[in-house]
Amino acid sequence: MRAAASGAAAAVFLGGCSAGAAERADKPRPTASGAATPSASASGQLSAEGAEPTATPSATPFTADPDRVPRGREDGTALAEAVAMRPQDWGSGFEAQPLARSAEGTIALLDEECRWQRRALPDGVLASLSLYSQLPGTAKRGTVRVTATVTVHTAVLDADDHVSATLEEALRCPEQQVRADERIAELMSVGTPRGMRGNNYADDSVLETGVYLTGTGTGTGKADYRWMITRLGPVTMTVSIKGAEGWTVNELEQFMTRGTTTMLGRVEHELGGGEG
Repeated sequence: MRAAASGAAAAVFLGGCSAGAAERADKPRPTASGAATPSASASGQLSAEGAEPTATPSATPFTADPDRVPRGREDGTALAEAVAMRPQDWGSGFEAQPLARSAEGTIALLDEECRWQRRALPDGVLASLSLYSQLPGTAKRGTVRVTATVTVHTAVLDADDHVSATLEEALRCPEQQVRADERIAELMSVGTPRGMRGNNYADDSVLETGVYLTGTGTGTGKADYRWMITRLGPVTMTVSIKGAEGWTVNELEQFMTRGTTTMLGRVEHELGGGEG
């Protein structure tokens, strides 16, 4: 694994951020062998405790039905809406963050100064939607914040370029600014194409781990951060998570596994994909 800061990474925490905040979705931590962990068992059950059954990931390349692949922005928006995780999808107790969704017709981009900004959809992107949810804290645990982002591209190559760009951004910006007093640092990332290190669930994936910092100086708060982007055909999905006091990494990764596997299954369902 190499130090890296992925662009979409900021997204998860940004549920309460400005319209220019990033949307990076979180990923499960790699195993000791470097393999990502959002896998389902042979019976189709998610590894996340309490998650509902989903389709068992295909061991062969995903093939979408050409007649169901979005060609315009209206169809792309409908697909993103159908796939993205709502608060109730994450599990009991989750609710929408005060800023519940991203602005229509925009996407989060990392600028030249390593700051996340919202911009109009570029060529090659039909739609991009980020939904922000949270699990409110208790007397013993802080509030966990999650973001699910679905981006529908005009072609598989565009989606593939999007995944590749996240690693390049990490090299360019080893630390990324979310807001004036919030940033992501200490990042590690690894790319796992289908067929490598146990990836039989997506055409491609990138996993990132790090910390989410709030404030400056001695008053800086630190929370665990996880982000994952996966691709099936022309669709990329990200799940991001900002941890909190009282939550273990394993517990946080259960949420990531649930979000990633659920959205992958929805893309397969919506696009009528089969085995390649």
